[in-house]
Amino acid sequence: MKKYCLIIAAVLGMALTLTACGGSISEDTIDGITDTQIQNQEERRADVQEENRPGIPEDKADSTMNDELTIDDNQSEKEEETGGNADMKMNVQIGDYNFTATLEENEAVTELTDMMKEGPVTISMNDYSGFEKVGSLGRSLTRNDSQTTTKAGDIVLYNGNNIVMFYGSNSWSYTRIGKIDDLSDWETALGSGSITAVFTLAEN
Repeated sequence: MKKYCLIIAAVLGMALTLTACGGSISEDTIDGITDTQIQNQEERRADVQEENRPGIPEDKADSTMNDELTIDDNQSEKEEETGGNADMKMNVQIGDYNFTATLEENEAVTELTDMMKEGPVTISMNDYSGFEKVGSLGRSLTRNDSQTTTKAGDIVLYNGNNIVMFYGSNSWSYTRIGKIDDLSDWETALGSGSITAVFTLAEN
């Protein structure tokens, strides 16, 4: 009987040991599952926050991008039609006569424009060959000479440091500066003798 009781006690002890071990494994497993669930919940929370983040809806973003592209295209077309920037103008005063000239786009004009920004550019000019007035600018500008047949109203740079204004025509190698917009009284203003021309930037 005593031996039988010992056997029963041993069996019960082994059962309790197996149960304890099984409980320990079960708790570790539960802890692992719990950590995974917490991580998944955090990832889902981050996804929800990203979805709810204020921003431009995709359909509106596409519309805005298309509008910007349309504006850029229209601006490019306008620049092509007008030749880029608006034409720069220069005032030419000869005695009591005032004229406006449209300037070319080259380095000489840029340098002359810089001079006019500092103040009026005044040049004493003399008649030459019955078709032009020529006078020294007092400094040299960058030359971009090309063979040119001038007409009345043309203003050019000759030899890098002389401004020439035409009331007739000539064919020579010049750098173009500009052209008088309205030739009314132009030949009268230039006259047949020496003149003083004052060049200033016109307000656009």
